[in-house]
Amino acid sequence: MTLTQRQPSTLPHMSMAIEIQGLEKSYGELHVLRGVDLAVARGSIYALLGSNGAGKTTVVRILSTLLKADAGSARVNGFDVATRAADVRRSISLTGQFAAVDEILTGRENLVLVARLRHLKDSGTIAGELLARFGLTEAGGRRVATYSGGMRRRLDIAMSLIGSPPVVFLDEPTTGLDPEARIEVWQAVRRLAEGGTTVLLTTQYLDEAEQLADRIAILHEGRIIVDGTLAELRQLLPPAKVEYVEKQPTLEDVFLAVVSGKGSDA
Repeated sequence: MTLTQRQPSTLPHMSMAIEIQGLEKSYGELHVLRGVDLAVARGSIYALLGSNGAGKTTVVRILSTLLKADAGSARVNGFDVATRAADVRRSISLTGQFAAVDEILTGRENLVLVARLRHLKDSGTIAGELLARFGLTEAGGRRVATYSGGMRRRLDIAMSLIGSPPVVFLDEPTTGLDPEARIEVWQAVRRLAEGGTTVLLTTQYLDEAEQLADRIAILHEGRIIVDGTLAELRQLLPPAKVEYVEKQPTLEDVFLAVVSGKGSDA
């Protein structure tokens, strides 16, 4: 089945935290972005899906002012990324594919350090509130070198929220994490949106987008080819046939049941 090019969003302009029109980027003869259009509503989770090399990280780098587009326009929190870069940077936080935490410091010290670098008052209180918010209070006094992958990622996201940025970019946040750690990160992302933060999430994991996103876009060969809610995307395929199927637990179901102690004692 051939999917058609998405139509521009009809949502009101002021309700958008991120707006992109006709974004293009090339590296020599390699055309990475070929006219990307998308709009992300405030307080929502928007998942940008695509295989490796599809251009997801390039989009995020342009939106976060780390890279200049060759053509097109982009606005974040109402600011043009090309002409109001400083305002954009004050409005966002970017969490890359690998946790940017200092392993020598404790979790609390990492948070206090970032708060002080942002010239915020009462950095200790800020650190304590974020440790509690992300379920890291007990681990706050331990060196980050002792943290699991999921704990480091949660700390990384917590650090990105210092200063209360209205827009957060999460670039493949669960790459390399085990099933338990992925679920921990998913819970942290849900809490972000519940608190009113806009989240642009790039991922190549389909189940991640299905679990988290209010809207999902697929980036393929430099263009957004579909964009909609999960229900809308499902309508692109023929209606499902109702059949009786005995569902067997997946390996992930088995893994989570066993490690949580809920599996059979046999």
